Amino acid sequence: MRQQNTVARKIDQRSTKKSQLARITNLVACASFLTSLSVAGVLVGQNPPRDPGVRGGTIDSGQPLATIAQTPGASDFFTNGLARFTSIDVVQGGTNNGLGPRFNTNQCASCHAQPSIGGTSPSISAFPFIGQNPEMQFASASNEIPSFITPDGPVREARFKFFLNNSGSLSNTPDGGVHDLFVITGRPDAGSCSITQPNFAHHLALSNVIFRIPTPLFGAGLIENIPDEAILANMNANAGAKNQLGITGHPNRDGNDGAIARFGWKAQNKSLEIFAGEAYNVEMGVTNELFQNERSSPDESLQGGLPANCRINPTPEDATNFTASPDYAVPSDTVQFAMFMRLLAPPTPSTTNPGGANSISDGSRVFNNIGCALCHTAALPTAPSAFNPGLGPGTASLFSDLLVHHMGANLADGVSQGAAATDEFRSAPLWGLGQRVFFLHDGRTTDLVDAIHEHASQGSEANAVIHNFQHLNPQQQQDLLNFLRSL
Repeated sequence: MRQQNTVARKIDQRSTKKSQLARITNLVACASFLTSLSVAGVLVGQNPPRDPGVRGGTIDSGQPLATIAQTPGASDFFTNGLARFTSIDVVQGGTNNGLGPRFNTNQCASCHAQPSIGGTSPSISAFPFIGQNPEMQFASASNEIPSFITPDGPVREARFKFFLNNSGSLSNTPDGGVHDLFVITGRPDAGSCSITQPNFAHHLALSNVIFRIPTPLFGAGLIENIPDEAILANMNANAGAKNQLGITGHPNRDGNDGAIARFGWKAQNKSLEIFAGEAYNVEMGVTNELFQNERSSPDESLQGGLPANCRINPTPEDATNFTASPDYAVPSDTVQFAMFMRLLAPPTPSTTNPGGANSISDGSRVFNNIGCALCHTAALPTAPSAFNPGLGPGTASLFSDLLVHHMGANLADGVSQGAAATDEFRSAPLWGLGQRVFFLHDGRTTDLVDAIHEHASQGSEANAVIHNFQHLNPQQQQDLLNFLRSL
């Protein structure tokens, strides 16, 4: 009996040791697992980082420069430019004539609406007082709303990557031009003009459509006033760090004088006046002193242009008002659009919202440490300005280097503009990001985390930086997101 008890005790001891060893093994495995998760930026027991969403609180954007009164008459020009920016165009017979014959919208402010006039694409869910996507209003017997336009946005323009063969199949000939969504056919002010919308459903089925959303305009005058030399000096700075992370980037230069272009998703326009003139012609169909000819669609251009009965008004439809008074009424709409944009104040960042001052401050350090600032440069100097001292000399805190960079397969849109290749885009200025809803050039996401991850793909200069982001711990990632939403 004593022998049996001794044997039993030995068996129990061996069993206990095995159990203890198993527990130790499990603890080691668990610790190893936790370590791997921590390296990947996900730690058990902590909430995953999330986009704080559109920043609440005061909307103070859309105001003129604080120094506007220092230039006599500048306030009048700004106010007049704002009035024209919000005016609705018609085809003929009204105060503002020239809409169409193809168009995406009928006023500048319908695209640049959020969070205030001069911003970007509106969203009724984020800012109910702005209203639904203004492109929805153009549904008619002659105009169907394309499937990629929805009431809650984003506002979009459509480009086709390639022309079609006569059979309707894709050709090998690059297109890249804007194909306006709507036509004036059937309007009481359109006369006998009768043209049709592009067959967007067919082009979508061929994966031949890419989109662009409006770029925000706050602080645009400061961007215009950054010297080329400052952009080049910043491009050449931190060469070792950029080389290590695979960041290159280069200017998109104007084809006439070689100046560095800086406006638009691919930095294709060098000045606000050219930017305004192009948009007036391409988005609204209004001819002007910079773009004097009625614009046919890219397809129509290959087939001889617009029908004669769709060229309704003398051109340019927007021109200098020679006999107008007072002085600010004399310039054309295009000039006053540019003046309004030029005198718009830059966005005001928050120091406490979201996440608190410490989180935002820590997120700013993370932003610099992982390499974001190598493309999204926090600030560039501005030159002395003849328009207003608020435009320079000083600093533009834009968070962009204004260069175009290879963004890889995920973001490539198949369209070249100037020196910007099919997968290259300008580093989007991040100021004002806190109150934007739609991200990336096509508005594909409203989630800042998704937008960050979309930057990583084959051929993207952002891959190493996104790798660094993914290997932050959750709190660091959240701090970075809070910092971005504070801008």
